[in-house]
Amino acid sequence: MTEAPQNPTDPTVPDTHAPPRFRRDRRYKTLGGVCAGLGRQCDMDPVIFRIGLAVLSVTGGVGLIFYGFAWLFVPYDDEDENEFRKLLTGRVDGPGLAAIVTALLGCGLFLSMLNNGGVLTFAAVLALLLAGTGYWSQQRRGADPDPVAAQAVADAPPEAQAPPVSGAPSWWRDPIVKDGTHVGGTGYFWGPDGSEDLGPAYGARGSGVSGGGPATKRPAPPAPPRGPRGIGGRVFLGALVAAGIGTGVTWDERTLSASLQTGLACALGVFGLGIAVSAFRGRTGAGSIVLAVLTAGLLTASAALPADLSKDWKRETWTPVSAARVEPRYELGAGTGTLDLSRVDVARGASVSTRVEVGAGRVRLVLPKDERVELRLEVEVGDVRMPDDPSKDVDVRPDVSENVTLPAARGSDDVGLIRVHVEVGLGQVEVSRAA
Repeated sequence: MTEAPQNPTDPTVPDTHAPPRFRRDRRYKTLGGVCAGLGRQCDMDPVIFRIGLAVLSVTGGVGLIFYGFAWLFVPYDDEDENEFRKLLTGRVDGPGLAAIVTALLGCGLFLSMLNNGGVLTFAAVLALLLAGTGYWSQQRRGADPDPVAAQAVADAPPEAQAPPVSGAPSWWRDPIVKDGTHVGGTGYFWGPDGSEDLGPAYGARGSGVSGGGPATKRPAPPAPPRGPRGIGGRVFLGALVAAGIGTGVTWDERTLSASLQTGLACALGVFGLGIAVSAFRGRTGAGSIVLAVLTAGLLTASAALPADLSKDWKRETWTPVSAARVEPRYELGAGTGTLDLSRVDVARGASVSTRVEVGAGRVRLVLPKDERVELRLEVEVGDVRMPDDPSKDVDVRPDVSENVTLPAARGSDDVGLIRVHVEVGLGQVEVSRAA
């Protein structure tokens, strides 16, 4: 009597081939169990997802957004109710609030990085690589075995085993005389000459005991299996070499920020490759994870540096002697730039415009006392000091922007207009009047 085949379309029959649903892992969680659940779902080390989401959190906030919403809407493996449903029922607890705060922080960081296309592109590429690796690992685990190979293994005869070793009985007997007596002792010995080299199961020669023998030595316990070989040191050295090569190749041709970004991106790529390899061969310690996150933070900080920041610290002084000699733009990568306009005399009703751009450093602006001046000062991170500011303290602030109009000195009849636009990435702007 044959058994009827199961109908795969019958909803009452459980589908054993269906992939398990994504759930957070409570046993191996570090924060919310999202990365541990991803590791179990994709048959990978959760450390890979933790590092990837940490890098995505720093570079654009995408990691925080994904982690926060997964924490909020995905339940634990032993529960059916997620944190969002608990909040809707009025049960406000710590995990639900932490998930909401994480998602909000990620959204804020993502909105602040909308103008930085390079960082967002890197985050998108890393997210696609992480998702592709998880999908490939999941498909590799769920691949069906070869039916021919499986049948061959099932039909193979059992493996031959060695016969058991006799531990105590003797195997050498002296000749027996006609009256039934033996020559010497009991007539049993524990092996002939040289039997000591045959192993501990044969005992010592000449014990004179027929029913036993001296205590044999216990075999040494087998050595524990050797764990995976550590590759953290090699990954660190490879990251250093990659950072040096990437920075050195672009040092002479690109700006400081672009050169640093290239080197740090190469180092971060080596860390990511090493951690990915450790999931299959070898292992990396917690130091590699910390260094990878630190490298990602440095990469984000280097992306925030001014694009025109140079590697040489210079001192430049621009002193036009007339309105016609004022250039439309003055640029300096890094250093101290002084624009002295004290000798510029603008005709009445006329105007002169110029622009000063410094990547990192200090801009000193000397204005004539008998001209009307309109200033537009922009500093990404730094300080602005005006002529009426008696304090000498430096108040470092982000996104400093001021529009100031300075009138001409009293009694000046021939008054023109000077417009100056100053942009500093990191540093200070100091404005003063000529004596």
